[in-house]
Formats: sequence, structure tokens, C-alpha cells
Amino acid sequence: MTAALRHIQSLPSWLVGRVAARGRGLVAEAIAVEGLKLMHHAVLAATAEYGPVAQAELGRRLAVDPKDMVGILNHLQEAGLILRAPDPADRRKNAVTVTTEGEAVLERCAALAEAANAELLAPLAPEERDTLLALLARLHEAPASF
Repeated sequence: MTAALRHIQSLPSWLVGRVAARGRGLVAEAIAVEGLKLMHHAVLAATAEYGPVAQAELGRRLAVDPKDMVGILNHLQEAGLILRAPDPADRRKNAVTVTTEGEAVLERCAALAEAANAELLAPLAPEERDTLLALLARLHEAPASF
């Protein structure tokens, strides 16, 4: 391995990115048993939190292209996890709500994601996990300098 490659692989940005990719992979694999991909899970969770919510607003909140949002919502609706109906405030828009089954799937996905994250953090002692999470939260909450 060259010194340049070792340098890149020692950078915090590289290490955090690699760990994040592994974590996303573990969570994606875990929630796949519920028939969901990561974005399906995020849209379902956002719908539960903000719903009933206009379809377009859901896309803006999650930064999802409207065409992609339609496909995601179609999948969730076909699975019986959400409902789309005309928004009472503006009949030209669809309001999206989570079904009872969607709420149950969210609960199961939360447990699956917790287990996947426990696997990710398994090499660390409990105190190290707490420290890592506290440090990551500080980095996440720090104001951007650009």
C-alpha cells in the first residue's frame, strides 16, 4: 500500500464514510425482511411523523425527487403501509397517512435497525459506544463552516 493510500484511509472522513456504508448495509439487510429499502423506511417514518402530509411536502422534507417519491409511495401503498387520499385542504394534492400495518412495520423496523446497529458497534465496549455516539452527535450538530 502506498503512503498516499494509507494517508487517505487514515482520514476521519474516509473512516466515517466506510463505517457509515457498513452500517447502512447492515440496516438495509435487516429491514429487507419487511420488504423495505432504506428510502421506503425513511418515507414511511416521515409519513408517520408528519402525516397526514401532502405528497409533495413529504418529498421536499426528505429531498426526494417527485418522480422517485411516486414510486416509493406506490410501493408502500401496494404493501398496505400508507394511504393516499385527496387532501381536504387542497383537493388537487394527495395527503399521505400511515396505516395500522405501516405503524406495526415501523416498530419492527426500529427493532431490526437497533439490532443491526448493535452488530455494527459490537467490537466496542459499552463505554466506547457511548463515547462514540456522543462524539458523532457533536460533529453532526456542529455548525457547517462552509
